[in-house]
Amino acid sequence: MIRKVLKYPDERLAIECEDITEITDEIRQLAADMAETMYREEGIGLAAPQVGESCRLIVVDVSGPEERKELMTLINPCLDNMEGEVDSEEGCLSVVNYRSKITRAEKVRLNAKDLNGNDICMDADGLLAICLQHEIDHLNGVLFIDRISRLKRTMYDNKVKKWLKK
Repeated sequence: MIRKVLKYPDERLAIECEDITEITDEIRQLAADMAETMYREEGIGLAAPQVGESCRLIVVDVSGPEERKELMTLINPCLDNMEGEVDSEEGCLSVVNYRSKITRAEKVRLNAKDLNGNDICMDADGLLAICLQHEIDHLNGVLFIDRISRLKRTMYDNKVKKWLKK
């Protein structure tokens, strides 16, 4: 089922999510809904808070957009061994009509669980590393626009206020 993607400035996007303690049928359905929603919106990642659920679940697939064949569903993901720096231009399904350069770690190590409760540990770089950092930020109540300069953020906030008045 396609879910509605929350848009900034929705306050639910700024909430730090709770760990998932049990992988239930509801969590599996949420993951399936999130993947379907991500593909429909032509995104490469989606975090549970973006669809109004405050739990630590993300879906990621950087293989597209033409062919989607590398879906990862990650429960309670966390990153460590972050190395290097890389600038990337990011956008977000929850941040309408805005992209900006963000500095991220170039390489990361991911620890998470899959939908069967199996441990996942993998090293990532390139677009996958950037996407993982972006989606895990969502789980911590952080949007990529929280990482831009105050001037750029103020300019974007002013645009959003005008759109909301229409």
